[in-house]
Amino acid sequence: MKFFDLEGPLIRTLNRMADLMWLNILTMVCSIPLITVGASFTALHYMALKIIRDEEGYITRGFFKSFRENFRQSTVIWLILVAMMAALWGDYYLIVRQGMELGNVHRMLIMVIGVFTLFTGVMIFPVQAKFANPIRVTIRNSFIVAVLQFPKTFLMILLSAFPVVLIYISWRLIPIAFLFGFSLPAVLSAALYNKSFQRMEAQFLESSAPEEEEDDGESIFSDKLDDTIAEDTSLR
Repeated sequence: MKFFDLEGPLIRTLNRMADLMWLNILTMVCSIPLITVGASFTALHYMALKIIRDEEGYITRGFFKSFRENFRQSTVIWLILVAMMAALWGDYYLIVRQGMELGNVHRMLIMVIGVFTLFTGVMIFPVQAKFANPIRVTIRNSFIVAVLQFPKTFLMILLSAFPVVLIYISWRLIPIAFLFGFSLPAVLSAALYNKSFQRMEAQFLESSAPEEEEDDGESIFSDKLDDTIAEDTSLR
């Protein structure tokens, strides 16, 4: 029966599940030192986008290729996010636990930092995985992209909470979180931002010189992303 053929739907589904499980395990193992979380999540989204585009090839080889190439910049980005989250937690502790009264300006500042951190955090590793820019440009672009496609960004935020929700529901669901907790949300998120990324890639490749278009056919190098992206309403 064609259903059980090597190219049939059953085998393709099983192969995809195996890819997601292995990608999830790689992400978790490579995140154990904590300092490498940024590089691991960048590699995760690098492979997630390739899976959505049917370009994944070898999961392990692609994952560690992205991990090595993005290690330094992704680590710095991760440390910046950790610092911002620590600052927000400190404010929360002072307000809720210590009962400290804060002025409206301080409260507004906390809210702005919180929104910026949340929006940027959910989009920054996909952007880092695909576009090569200085760190400040990557951070700015990530926030702009997240704002321009807000409904999709909101869904990505919900998807990112998937492993936490599973564990909260029941400890018995930990095996599912271990096997799919990061890879499944990443692939579903990639399906959401894929078309937006394709439009940006096409725009930059059209405006770039041939020798500057791509490094190896995978990453798009452009320092002009922040100058054009805000005008691209098709991202919404």
